[in-house]
Amino acid sequence: MSESLNVGIVGYGFATKTFHAPLVAGVPGLKLVAISSSDPAKVKADWPQVATETSPEALFARPDIDLVVIPTPNETHYPLASAALAAGKHVVVDKPFTVTVDDARRLQAQAEAVGRVLSVFHNRRWDSDFLTLKQVLASGELGRIVHFESHFDRYRPEVRNRWREQALPGSGLWYDLGSHLLDQTLQLFGLPESIALDLALQRDNAQSDDYFHAVLRYGQSRVILHAGALVAVPAARYTVHGSLGSFFKYGLDPQEDVLKTGKRPPAADWGHDSVPATLTVWKGGAAAERELACIPGDYPAYYAGVRDAIRGVGPNPVTAAEVIQVIGLLELGLQSAREGRTLPVSQEALQ
Repeated sequence: MSESLNVGIVGYGFATKTFHAPLVAGVPGLKLVAISSSDPAKVKADWPQVATETSPEALFARPDIDLVVIPTPNETHYPLASAALAAGKHVVVDKPFTVTVDDARRLQAQAEAVGRVLSVFHNRRWDSDFLTLKQVLASGELGRIVHFESHFDRYRPEVRNRWREQALPGSGLWYDLGSHLLDQTLQLFGLPESIALDLALQRDNAQSDDYFHAVLRYGQSRVILHAGALVAVPAARYTVHGSLGSFFKYGLDPQEDVLKTGKRPPAADWGHDSVPATLTVWKGGAAAERELACIPGDYPAYYAGVRDAIRGVGPNPVTAAEVIQVIGLLELGLQSAREGRTLPVSQEALQ
C-alpha cells in the first residue's frame, strides 16, 4: 500500500462537495484521486487535479484506489457498498448507513469476510457542542442525568426537489437528522428501554416527514429528540438537567456552514464555536452559573481515524456494529409512529 491512501468518492452531490471531498483532501495520509459523476465538468471546476469516472463501477475497478466513500441517496448505500467491498476496497458509507438493519448486518458480515474496514460517516460525534457536552457529563458536575433534550431545528419552508425530501426509502427528517441525534444519544447513554416517535409532514406539499419528536426512556430519566423544518426561532440545541445542575447550549456547530463557503481544513481556527454553553450548578443552596467555551469541532478527525484503522494503527472511528443500533432504533421509531404507541427496545436484538 502506498504511503498515502488513495480515495475515490461516488457522486458529486451536496454531501461530496460540502463534506467528503474537502475533508478527505484536508487529512494527511489521504489523497483524493477520483470521483465518479455524470457531470465531470462540475467536479473539475472544484477539483481540477482529480480524475473523474462515469460510473461507480468504473471507480471500483481502479486498482489505485484503496478507500471508496459512498455519499449517495440512502436506498443506494447497500448495493454500492457491497459492490465496493467485493472489489476489495475499504469503504466509508454516509450516515445513516443503510435503510434496514438486515442490510447493515449483511454489509458488516461482508466486510469481515474480505478483511476490509467498513465505517460510517457519523460526523456529528465531532461537533463542537457535543464534544463539550461529553466533557461536562464525564466531569460529573451535573450529577445524575434526569432529562436530556436534543433539538436540531431549522426554518426551511420550501420543499426542495431532492431525494431527501421525496417519498423514498430512507428519506425524510427522521432518517436524516434523527440518525445523528440517535447516534449521539447512544454514545452518551447506550440503548434505551423504549422509544415513542411522533412524525409529521408539516410543510405545504411535503412528501416525506419534516418533523419528529421522539421520547426515549432510561428508567426514570427521559431523552427527547426533536427536529422540525418550520422553526424560525430555534430552541436550545441541548438542554440537560441533572440532580446537581443544568446545561444549555444554543446554536449549531459551525463546521457545516464554514464548509459551505468553500473553506477547507486545515485551518488554525477550524471548528471554533463562538457561542458558549451555560452550566449552572447548585452549591450550598444557591445556583452558580458560568459560561463554558466550547471545545473546537473536528470533522477531519473522523477521516484521520479511518486512515489509521486501514493502516492497522487505530480503531475504526464508527463501526458497523455501533450503527446497527442506530438503524434498529430508526426502524423501531417508524413502527412506533405507525402504531401510535411506545415500543420496548430489545437490547439483545441490537447488540
